[in-house]
Amino acid sequence: MKLKYLKLDKIDGPLIVLSGVKDASYDEMVDIIVEGREHKKGKVVQIDRDRVVIQVFEGTAGISLDNSSVAFSGKPMRIALSKDALGRMFNGIGEPIDGAGFYADNSFDITGRPINPVARRYPRDYIRTGISSIDGLTTLIRGQKLPIFSGDGLPHNDVAAQIVKQAQIADNEGAGFAIVFAAMGIKHDEAEYFRRQFELAGVSNRVVMYVNLADDPIVERITTPRCALTAAEYLAFEQDMHILVIMTNMTSYAEALREISAAREEVPSRKGYPGYLYSDLASLYERAGMIKNSKGSITQIPILTMPNDDIAHPVPDLTGFITEGQIILSRELFQKNIYPPVNILPSLSRLMKDGIGEGYTREDHPDVANQVFSAYTHVQEVRALAQVIGEEDISDVDKRYLEFGRLFEQKLLNQGFETNRSIEETLDLMWEILAVLPKGELTRIAPELIEKYYNVAEHR
Repeated sequence: MKLKYLKLDKIDGPLIVLSGVKDASYDEMVDIIVEGREHKKGKVVQIDRDRVVIQVFEGTAGISLDNSSVAFSGKPMRIALSKDALGRMFNGIGEPIDGAGFYADNSFDITGRPINPVARRYPRDYIRTGISSIDGLTTLIRGQKLPIFSGDGLPHNDVAAQIVKQAQIADNEGAGFAIVFAAMGIKHDEAEYFRRQFELAGVSNRVVMYVNLADDPIVERITTPRCALTAAEYLAFEQDMHILVIMTNMTSYAEALREISAAREEVPSRKGYPGYLYSDLASLYERAGMIKNSKGSITQIPILTMPNDDIAHPVPDLTGFITEGQIILSRELFQKNIYPPVNILPSLSRLMKDGIGEGYTREDHPDVANQVFSAYTHVQEVRALAQVIGEEDISDVDKRYLEFGRLFEQKLLNQGFETNRSIEETLDLMWEILAVLPKGELTRIAPELIEKYYNVAEHR
């Protein structure tokens, strides 16, 4: 243990300031002793010559300039990890909150290790979520980072819970598959909802939860995803497991970053967020992937809410630059009582083409997905035209497209919270809906595939 400093210079929100400090390091952990008995954890977040700014994890309540002492550890923040973490619930700094102790021989630095681009393996194989709009049209590939963009009041929590309940990998590797769930700034009833859903679905034993509640110290919100990703890296690269990391809500994380940045008196950028928001988000998202000579993988689904449904807001905007696509939830579809309300037209999975088709999903998947996208795009044009001239005056083919659009939304998109579809069920359903269109309209599907699947779907 280094020197103990007995007097603080300043307390500002979750931050304390010390001067006259020697040999402090950025991200170094400190032990703050209040009134000689209460211990709080802190982390060095700024160094200016001998002046040090420290974030206090448990909050600064009870701390005054004269009643506290600070001891520097000389080490970064580390959390204990073992395979026994599966099925457990931790807070934002890696401490168990499910009523039982947790002991492990190894501890790991939460800042993680950036994956060398040369050491990365290209993502292949898909993860089945059981949700047709994702599996069929914006397929999640193992090792990918694919965010969900939502709006306030939309059912992103339900979608997250459903993915955790239903997610599976192919090739019967289920024993080596687990989920790390990080929740930031959620309410108590939301935390209980997730816990109960995982328990009812019988998947709790393969889920590690890191939960930061809305009334927990805001500083913990910054460490929650880093603890979760450190657990994911341990399970993936030390235990050779395939890990799906779901992080919700990244907007709450960014707002915590903005609040602490303001307390540190840093120069603000767009909408008051710090100028390093892009690199900070990248330090989280880039911890997904697969490494050569390692059997494990980390796949990420960050979930974020767009204030006022604004996709140009800094958090979704910067997230889109870093990740490989996005799944966008639609308020219009939600108001039609369609669940999950995935708007497939602006949604995109950039790695989808490399993990579907023969040998991965089914040989018709790429063509039928392209055809459905094309047809649904035309549906929007026909709907706009019908509003101008009336549905009675559009062509018979366009009327078939309107029927396709109705079936697509009601039968494929709208599947409900409890429905878990296989990839074969999803693809068969896509063919069944396409069968309402004349065969001549299927211009994006190979003739041999039309011959094999269209007639079957037409007579189903």
